[in-house]
Amino acid sequence: MSADFDIASDIDFDHHSDKANADPVAYYAGFRESCPVGRSAAHGGFHYTTRYADVARIARDDATFSSARGDHGGQGVGIVIPKGPGLEQYPIELDPPRATEYRELINPLLTPEAVGQLVPMIERHAARVVDDFIELGSCDFVRDLTNPLPAAVTLDWLGFPEEDWAKLAGPIHDIFAAPADSERAVRGAAGLAHMDQRIRELIAERRSAPRADTVSALVAGRRADGSAFVEDELVSVIGLLIAGGVDTTTSLTGSTLVHLARHPEQRRRLIDSPDLLDSATEEFLRAFAPSQSMARTVTREVEVGGCPMHAGDRVLIPWVAANHDPAVFPDPTQIRLDRDASRHLSFGIGSHRCAGAHLARAMFRAMMTQVLTRLPDYRVIEEGLVPYPTRGNQSGWDAVPAVFAPGPRAAATAGTARALSTPTPLRVTAVRAATEGVVAVDLGLPDGGELPAWRPGAHVELRLPSGRLRQYSLCGDPADATTWRIGVLREPQGRGGSAELHELARPGVTFAVRGPRNHFPLAEAPSYLFLAGGIGITPILAMVREAAARGTPFTVVYGGRTRSTMAFADELAAVAGDALTLLPQDEAGLPDLPRLLGGLDADTAVYVCGPTPMLAAVERECTLLNLTDRLHLERFTAGDDLETTFDATENRTFEVQLARTGGTLTVPPDRRLIEVLRDAVSGLSYDCEKGYCGACETRVLAGTPEHRDSVLSDEERLAGRTMMICVGRCQSDRLVLDL
Repeated sequence: MSADFDIASDIDFDHHSDKANADPVAYYAGFRESCPVGRSAAHGGFHYTTRYADVARIARDDATFSSARGDHGGQGVGIVIPKGPGLEQYPIELDPPRATEYRELINPLLTPEAVGQLVPMIERHAARVVDDFIELGSCDFVRDLTNPLPAAVTLDWLGFPEEDWAKLAGPIHDIFAAPADSERAVRGAAGLAHMDQRIRELIAERRSAPRADTVSALVAGRRADGSAFVEDELVSVIGLLIAGGVDTTTSLTGSTLVHLARHPEQRRRLIDSPDLLDSATEEFLRAFAPSQSMARTVTREVEVGGCPMHAGDRVLIPWVAANHDPAVFPDPTQIRLDRDASRHLSFGIGSHRCAGAHLARAMFRAMMTQVLTRLPDYRVIEEGLVPYPTRGNQSGWDAVPAVFAPGPRAAATAGTARALSTPTPLRVTAVRAATEGVVAVDLGLPDGGELPAWRPGAHVELRLPSGRLRQYSLCGDPADATTWRIGVLREPQGRGGSAELHELARPGVTFAVRGPRNHFPLAEAPSYLFLAGGIGITPILAMVREAAARGTPFTVVYGGRTRSTMAFADELAAVAGDALTLLPQDEAGLPDLPRLLGGLDADTAVYVCGPTPMLAAVERECTLLNLTDRLHLERFTAGDDLETTFDATENRTFEVQLARTGGTLTVPPDRRLIEVLRDAVSGLSYDCEKGYCGACETRVLAGTPEHRDSVLSDEERLAGRTMMICVGRCQSDRLVLDL
């Protein structure tokens, strides 16, 4: 729709219609192409949107698009269309500044660090829940796993006794999964009344006898003026935490399990490369948003996408449509496990972005890990699937029956939290030139302690001072428990990450690191052919060392532009000896793939890493020779094409004054603003750390911020009233932040 489009009549649009329920993604796509913003007469009349940019704009503009309850569009919950019955939920049904004090109450309890402390508890519950049915060889994933696990974790974390868990989880699922006005929906409403009563009882108990649980922390919380929150406020907050923690994760996990049952090749990838689940989680969130849409009420005259809106109008913001906008997510209907989907809006954006995002991810990963490791052969009974009655507001499955090979109980061997699962400072201990344009960087813990073990094919994530996130294969010796080595090629035409690392990597400098993760593991095989191109030698080098140590026969073919640009060639030759063939392109041309691949022994595994054209050529040849079942690839992807471009080597030192606490901090060139703030301010709200999600938006009271996010509009950047502290810096010498 053009900006001068005249809205002459209402559009036939209803996100609760049979057609929308059948395929919400296709439904919104059709309107995005024909009339991306319009007005519908359904449900008393409302405006709908379909594009990512419009949805994000509305969700972030609390002054123009209110989340608060009101008389427009009827009575009841104001953040959905149509409105429905329910107790008011703080803070999601409030606008700033009223909402802010409640966010400040709950945010410290749900930071990445706080959730990291909960991971062992989450994994214990996940193992226990699977133990209850694994010996039977069948289950309903919803009834037996995806509903009881989030309920147990959320209610245990809050402080409810175990006898409450099933009683409080059931009604929430009933509300989402039952048709309106059905007997089950009525039963669910009665259950919510019971939940309200139990919350009040627990609040009273914790006021008189506090414990080390979340309800006790909420009861002890205070506003900025020192006053306590009253019982009704706490009931609303706790009720929202229960609702948000239970059924949304149920929905996501159920949808993912159904998808993987229908796409066994993706399930196999996750089983073979379990660390891939970390990135795949964001893609599953994008594709299977539990909350499909929310709504706002317009407070003043405004225009969105050429469509005029008036005070009192209701407007739909569908996360599912935004998550499938091809302007942001190429080929959005495809589910790509290695896609950088962190821009998805399944957790919302702006002041109401889901505070429990980190907890939801942790619960999802624990459930998926249990299924993929203990029920790898599960088969969903398609005829028994029961979807939610409408997918207009919430999407999910009410029943996912499945069968699998029975297995043993394993609660006693439940996993523990993975080390460096959150960004951890590692110090550069050595830097050397590996060849022209490539540096080898050694990383270690500041105290010299042992790092997590890794196997060939593993990589780590570095968070650079600019906020850029980059992944590098480990190419050192796994036996060296105190050192991780990476090789980094400087790419002059790249997006700036490699240049930044080359400039800043000096002994003593620290980088925030996560890992190791392994999407490219070296499987057992009678023999190997290793093909490496350029910087793709880094994971292959570690694999060659491993194969040599095992005594497994192997051949290595390593190509590069010129001999002087081929990093680690000497180290590789020392290990591989006569099994190595170096192919500088200016001397020997391109590898003869038909010859290399055509004469392989029947059981030789082929491992390949290098530039995209090389990988494509190998894939084509393996397809022709029917070798795809033996082919293993490591792709170096460019990541997010929408990443903001800037020169991080021009970072300067600046001061940050914290307006509320009065403290002043120094941010040096080699540290990010959020890293410095985390050391001094508890309970910071943040998530993606890429400047994408808006969770860390902070008010600027003085100074000129340097914006490096992709959330703020040009007008907001010029105004300089807020900034994303995960990637932003300062153009002047001093910032004053509302912290």
